[in-house]
Amino acid sequence: MSKNIFLTLVVLLFIMGCKTNPFTGKSTLNFYPNTSIFPTAFAQYDEFLKENKVVESTTEAKMITSVGQRIATAAERWLNSNGYPGYLKDYQWEYNLVQDETVNAWCMPGGKIVFYTGILPICQDETGIAVVMGHEVAHALADHGAQRMSAGMIQQGVAVAGNIAINDLEKRNIFNQAYGIGSTVGVMLPFSRSHETEADRIGLQIMAIAGYNPDEAAELWKRMKVNSGNQAPPEFLSTHPSNDTRIANLTSWAPLAKEEARKYGVTTFQ
Repeated sequence: MSKNIFLTLVVLLFIMGCKTNPFTGKSTLNFYPNTSIFPTAFAQYDEFLKENKVVESTTEAKMITSVGQRIATAAERWLNSNGYPGYLKDYQWEYNLVQDETVNAWCMPGGKIVFYTGILPICQDETGIAVVMGHEVAHALADHGAQRMSAGMIQQGVAVAGNIAINDLEKRNIFNQAYGIGSTVGVMLPFSRSHETEADRIGLQIMAIAGYNPDEAAELWKRMKVNSGNQAPPEFLSTHPSNDTRIANLTSWAPLAKEEARKYGVTTFQ
C-alpha cells in the first residue's frame, strides 16, 4: 500500500469516526460503534470476574450496586431531558466489588464497573463511593474506552506511514524513537488526562443530580493525595491530572453541579 493511499484511509477514518459527546456538545474521535465494542467488553468483564474474588452480599457490595444504580438513573434523566432518549439502550450496567488492596476502580465500555476493596477506606462512606462511581459511569457515558482505542489506531497508523515513507534505516530508527516519545508525551498522555478531567466534571454533575453532595469530590481527592504520599509522577508524564489539579477543578465545579441538580428538583444533598 502506498503512503498516499494509507494516509488517505487514515483521514477518511478520522472524518467518519466522529461522534458527538452529549455532555459537552463536542465531536469526539470514535471508530467503534457500541454494537462492535460492547460485546467484547462484556466478555472481557465476565472473564475478569471469573478470575478474581468478587465480594457478594456484604454491606459494601450492596452499597456499590445501589449507588451505581442511582447514578445511572440520574444520567438517564439528564440524557432524556436534554434530547438523547435511547442513548443508553445498548448499555448493560453492572457493579461489582472485588477483593483487592489496590486503590482503584474502573469501568469498561457499556457500563461494566469494578471497585476494588482497597479504595473503600478512602471513599469512607456512600457519598465517597458516589464520587468514584460518578467518575466511572462518566467514562462509560462519554465512550472514553472507544476513543482511546481510536486514538491508538491513529497513532499506529501514522507510525506505519512514517516507516513506509522513510527508506533510510538510520533515519527510520530516529523517526521511530522520536515519534514514539513525542506522540506519547505530546498527544496520548494529554488525551488521557483530558478524559479524566471530563469524567470528573460529568461525574460531579450526575452525582449531584442523584442527590449526592458534589462538595465531597474535592475532599475525596484530598484523601487520595495523602494516600499517595505525594509520590505521583509529574503531570505531563501521567495519564491522570495531578491531585492538586483535580482538587482545584472539583472545588470550582461543585457549585455548577448543584445548580444543574436544581433543574431536576434536587436541592438537598447527602
